[in-house]
Amino acid sequence: MFGNLSDKLEGVFKKLRGAGKLREKNIKDAMREVRQALLEADVNYRVAKRFVATVQEKSIGEEVLQSIEPGQQIIKIVYDELVKLLGGKTETLAPIDKSPTVYMVCGLQGSGKTTLCGKLALMTKRKNKKPLLVAADIYRPAAVKQLKVLADSIQVEHFSRDGMKPPEICREAVKYAEKNFIDLVILDTAGRLHVDQEMMVELEQIRELTKPDEILLVADAMTGQDAVNVAREFNTRLDVSGVVLSKLDGDARGGAALSIRQVTGTPIKLASVGEKLGDLEPFHPDRLASRILGMGDIVTLVERAQETIDQDDAEQMQEKLLKAQFNFEDFLDQMNRIKKMGPLDNLLKMIPGVGKALKGMTVEEKDMERMVAIIKSMTIQERRHPNIIDGSRKKRIAFGSGNSVQAVNQLLKQFQAMQKMFHNMNKGKMKGMPKGMMPF
Repeated sequence: MFGNLSDKLEGVFKKLRGAGKLREKNIKDAMREVRQALLEADVNYRVAKRFVATVQEKSIGEEVLQSIEPGQQIIKIVYDELVKLLGGKTETLAPIDKSPTVYMVCGLQGSGKTTLCGKLALMTKRKNKKPLLVAADIYRPAAVKQLKVLADSIQVEHFSRDGMKPPEICREAVKYAEKNFIDLVILDTAGRLHVDQEMMVELEQIRELTKPDEILLVADAMTGQDAVNVAREFNTRLDVSGVVLSKLDGDARGGAALSIRQVTGTPIKLASVGEKLGDLEPFHPDRLASRILGMGDIVTLVERAQETIDQDDAEQMQEKLLKAQFNFEDFLDQMNRIKKMGPLDNLLKMIPGVGKALKGMTVEEKDMERMVAIIKSMTIQERRHPNIIDGSRKKRIAFGSGNSVQAVNQLLKQFQAMQKMFHNMNKGKMKGMPKGMMPF
């Protein structure tokens, strides 16, 4: 997401940096291009106009125009205003501090409500809290079954009732939660293909009967300004407490993310960044602004690494690297950890400067899969001692992994080169590396 917007903003900033001393005309021309880029990204017209006016007003100040590097100062102004546009600060969910706390999830059909309920349940379980998934969507075919499958996959409790209307189901679910020491009740409400009176009345009834601590609206980031219009309608009727942007990892232009807070006044609290149930993150305005401007997002990358890398394991791995004792079993373990952190190309774009370097290139996940297949075709002895792999062993490994002998040879050469690099690297340089992170 934001690929085209990032590229166009980068083009504008490049002109400003190359101009040296700036005049008011340079800035106005640049801001005209920024406004056009925002509109093409499907940002609300009034939001784009107000944003550009604010940036322009601050950029033509005497302090900026007389600065040694006015181009850099304007980039800082754009960054600051983007953060404000996205909400300014990270807004957290209502705390799960009473039993039961109730989260009501609503949105249009197909926006990702049911999947979000599963993600919320997993996030709650990881905090050692007990969630209850409530199937209140009785209209969409297989919706109840889908929620049950999600609940079973993460081993959390599921609640449904045949023959009851959604408001009654939700009321009974809360009563059940009170008696069974449930920490969080997650109401998966029904959606429609569009906002209608019947839908809103039902949601209002659920709200009155359950008194939710959090009313979350799922807005599909792929729908652009439609998501903003939907958010406005829901907020008017339900007083939504938070928005969750789904499909933020897709190829949408990003207008919803940049408009929804300003148009509705409702904070974006969460971002769904993938299809897996663990792909749910707090929405950080400053980090998203940094990504939009091509500055990467190293903080999120480190957080993901910390979630998957155990401190003791990291120290053992660093010791192996220092002694050049790193083998294919260790390599396989590292690959599995990286996969848990998300798609490789998304991870690399979080590193400042790497996103630009990868422009126009694709990082093939299948290359990683091929390496994993080759390593898994090796015996334990071969993984621990790659030097014993001779011609006949290479043929067996190639056949077992569905690859060519050349592919096996290539992996072995890369691995040997890496081991040699570690062997030649002095300890002083190695100590400067983040623990557990592999330098390749």
